[in-house]
Amino acid sequence: MSDVKKEFMDSVKGSFFSSVAKPLNSLYNSTDKNVTSREKLNFSVEGRGISILRLGTLLCFLAWAWVHFYWEGPYTVLIWNETTYAWAESLGYNWDEIVGTGANDGLFQTLLSQLYWGYLICAIMALSARKEKPLQLIVLCLGTLMMSVLMYAKYLKANSQLPMFVEHGGQMLMSALLASALYFGIKHKVTLTVAIIAFITTFAGHGCYAMGLWPTPSQFYGMTTIILGFEYETTTTFLRIAGILDFIVCVGILIPKTRWYCAIYATAWGLLTALARPVSGMSMELNYFGADQFLHEALTRAPHYLIPLFLVLLFKKQKNADQS
Repeated sequence: MSDVKKEFMDSVKGSFFSSVAKPLNSLYNSTDKNVTSREKLNFSVEGRGISILRLGTLLCFLAWAWVHFYWEGPYTVLIWNETTYAWAESLGYNWDEIVGTGANDGLFQTLLSQLYWGYLICAIMALSARKEKPLQLIVLCLGTLMMSVLMYAKYLKANSQLPMFVEHGGQMLMSALLASALYFGIKHKVTLTVAIIAFITTFAGHGCYAMGLWPTPSQFYGMTTIILGFEYETTTTFLRIAGILDFIVCVGILIPKTRWYCAIYATAWGLLTALARPVSGMSMELNYFGADQFLHEALTRAPHYLIPLFLVLLFKKQKNADQS
């Protein structure tokens, strides 16, 4: 039987399916050596963890590609200033070529209208990236840089409110987290550190708004009122409690005895808050039920519930190991 397996593996070596054949070969060899069930479980956990991170990166970048294609990113606050004008003029562009004439787009509008390609490429890399392909990992890291510029623009557009930047930490770090997991492994300290930072920033930023440490966005009140039917006072109390719980999980995720439970809560709460956008905004009366305007809101926030789910997977394995 081992000769048959060896012949099969040799026949596919170097072909398009070699990336599939290698893990199969590893699995065959593991079976021949009578590996323990715990080692098989570790392999399964690694695969599931990578799959969760791939999904989060894919959904997040696809959704932002849609935003840039259907509307436009919030970059005007970055480019409409004297510095960028001077830079464009130094390249030989005049005023009309920079800002447009009304009959056509200028340089900046033309560049901004094509940014969705960058997000689309990162979404593709989420599916195809491998440890053996360093260029693909570099693209994922550049995705983090691109997402950081986007969130910095949102931060400036929101009158430099710090939570606006901080709460998008999960989205900014999603592709870097995937790259780290592919290169180092999901259990490596670098990967775990990036995941924890992404987790804490996301929920701490949301908690600052929910607790009223910064002015609570009217959207928070609107979603809560539409979905739950609460009055203003009840909504305020609900948001304050939610904000307190956000900070509790930020601390609890650092404590070995509580981090698994905190990750479970964060997964559920992150999913609910992401779904609240399309649930409160979509309507049977709108074209496409409003999916073109609201569905992406749940997908851009995929890191808000998939990064905690990734930590649930990691911490559950460690929890089971501690109990055994």
